[in-house]
Amino acid sequence: MDTSPVRPPGKDVVGRRVSVRHRTPDGAASDVVGRLLDAGSSLRLERRDGSVTTVEAAAVIIWRLVPDRPVRARRATATPVDQLTRITARGWPAIETEPLGEWQLRASSGFTKRANSASAFGDPGLGVDAALERVRSFYADRGLRPLVNLEAGGPWEGPLVERGWTPVDGGDTTVLVAQLDRRWPLDAEADVATEPDAAWLAAYVSPGEPVDLARQVMSGTPTAAYVSLNAAIAQVVVTGEWAGLSALWVPEEHRHRGLARRLVTTSLGWAVEQGADKAYLQVVTGNEPAERLYRAFGFVDHHEYRYLTLRSAPPPTP
Repeated sequence: MDTSPVRPPGKDVVGRRVSVRHRTPDGAASDVVGRLLDAGSSLRLERRDGSVTTVEAAAVIIWRLVPDRPVRARRATATPVDQLTRITARGWPAIETEPLGEWQLRASSGFTKRANSASAFGDPGLGVDAALERVRSFYADRGLRPLVNLEAGGPWEGPLVERGWTPVDGGDTTVLVAQLDRRWPLDAEADVATEPDAAWLAAYVSPGEPVDLARQVMSGTPTAAYVSLNAAIAQVVVTGEWAGLSALWVPEEHRHRGLARRLVTTSLGWAVEQGADKAYLQVVTGNEPAERLYRAFGFVDHHEYRYLTLRSAPPPTP
């Protein structure tokens, strides 16, 4: 058995899943299971939900390698909305984050709504009025409009609407999930890189948008791939047991040639190689061509979300 009561896992084990028993500050023993991201004076382990735990190497009591995939994995569709939202946030991390109870305040100098909104899932830990005041002040301090990301029709929408918050333009977004219970082949003609190069970013970032901010946000996940195929692109990240597919784009002159399908196939194939057994993606609700593409890979609806912003105060009555 691959165990050691003295020597902690080293760099030769980075990337593998390990179970580590360690001594906590109060003298008790605790276990953590995850993929080893880094080894040295401290160990960083990524759990199956994508959260990262740090363990001091000197506190390790015993460790062992564990299988990459559990015998019984929780189905993607059974994941609660609040939990899945936190998982997806790890796949598109904001440059700056601040917890507000179970909510999360996110800012990235305006690059994408996902990275510049308060994620209102779970309990903010204080009353709704105080929570919304904290949201307003957080974004005002950064020169950004206040945005709240919440489940469409969920528990927080009514209280916010009652307080003058209104949906922003662009409609709702549907989160789709799939079980990765098979392997997909990597397309021999696709380029799969672990960093976005200038050509990839030029294809994704709209003219006038800050490329450096895009690089920071999109490179914030340790395990990511940037796929290119005949000027078409996609991004896939792996956090714990989850793969997140995004940034799929095919130039208009190259559409209807099967490139999108090949990009998805390669992205999912790469994710399975990294140990993912579930996947998620977000698509604008009602985008039927995109939904048909993804459903062919086994993706099904999980939930919908939308963004709300604070409505401007009405003008004074004459």
